[in-house]
Amino acid sequence: MNEEKLYAVRNEDGKYWDFNGNRNFGRVENNHSTAIASKKLATIISNLNGGHVVTFVQEPKKVVLSKEQAKIVEDAHDDKYPANYISGNSDEEKLLMEAFVNGYTVAKEKKYNVKVPHTEGWHFHKYSSASKSGDANGRKPFPANDNDTNLNKSLMLFTKAEIEHYGLQDCEKEEVTDDAD
Repeated sequence: MNEEKLYAVRNEDGKYWDFNGNRNFGRVENNHSTAIASKKLATIISNLNGGHVVTFVQEPKKVVLSKEQAKIVEDAHDDKYPANYISGNSDEEKLLMEAFVNGYTVAKEKKYNVKVPHTEGWHFHKYSSASKSGDANGRKPFPANDNDTNLNKSLMLFTKAEIEHYGLQDCEKEEVTDDAD
């Protein structure tokens, strides 16, 4: 991993050396430049003026994981031998170890509007006890007109798992790109 580092000189009062402006210690907001790329120069300044060199390293990017992968990493934190736990529970050891060390985020699951076949402007809507159909639809998705303002539009969003669960795989799907939910 190619790390770019910056260096600053900080004194015992918590003030930083100003490399471009006053060339003395001051508060960060009053300085023109408190960090430089040369560790050698920062060391020379600290030796001549007191203080110590502080290294700034860019935080590594977090790994994007699925929910299942994230569960493995979480469980590894509780295990006596985390690396063994990860390698024993996944074929993606390198990715999960990187997530274990650098942190991770869980990928948002894609969501889709599912079109009702042979209609224009109709999509499937998930059951809701608050919906107009109430219990009459038997807790299954039902056709709904896109222009119906009484419907909760977030209930028209289906994950791939929900599409399979309700048997809607053969219907045309539109991926929803903005986070409406």
